[in-house]
Amino acid sequence: MFTGLVEERGIVTAVERLGDAVRLTVRGPVVTSDASRGDSIAVNGCCLTISELDTDTFSADVMAESLDRTSLGDVSEGSEVNLERAMAAGARMGGHIVQGHVDGTGELQDRAPSKNWDLLRFSLPADLARYLVEKGSITVDGVSLTVVEVADDWFSVSLIPTTLADTTLGTRGPGERVNLEVDILAKYVERLLATTKGDRQ
Repeated sequence: MFTGLVEERGIVTAVERLGDAVRLTVRGPVVTSDASRGDSIAVNGCCLTISELDTDTFSADVMAESLDRTSLGDVSEGSEVNLERAMAAGARMGGHIVQGHVDGTGELQDRAPSKNWDLLRFSLPADLARYLVEKGSITVDGVSLTVVEVADDWFSVSLIPTTLADTTLGTRGPGERVNLEVDILAKYVERLLATTKGDRQ
């Protein structure tokens, strides 16, 4: 489990094509400082398992399912990615509950810079819109954010200077794809309500 608080921006140093999979090698001195083979690291919000570990780099295999459902297939050597280690038991929950299970992708449609923050609008897959509410939580490329506005096919978020400086969202341009994970609590509530309704019929 993760919290959506990005610990560092890593650099993809190699992309190895393995037929229907890809092996990514990423430089991230912070997240590798206490990592071990088999640990989980969120890469742009996608939970990956460390298969190889070096001094300040790690490698992880990305299977076809993940490549189809996330934007990790878009990364190349030199790409910056958001990195977060799995949450330690007893640690502060600074963001919200993030599983690292990407629900879909969206595209940055527009960004409106201001003096103290940037307002970003992203496209939203129709099947995910019901899980978003104003002032609710959304994970964008592994970053825990608060929804400003939401419609049937888009949502917006405001990014403070710290988020702009410390994550890849500060340099994203219109048309670029991002990974989206909705709040897991909303999906549980939906499931429970559907089950309860069925029991009453």
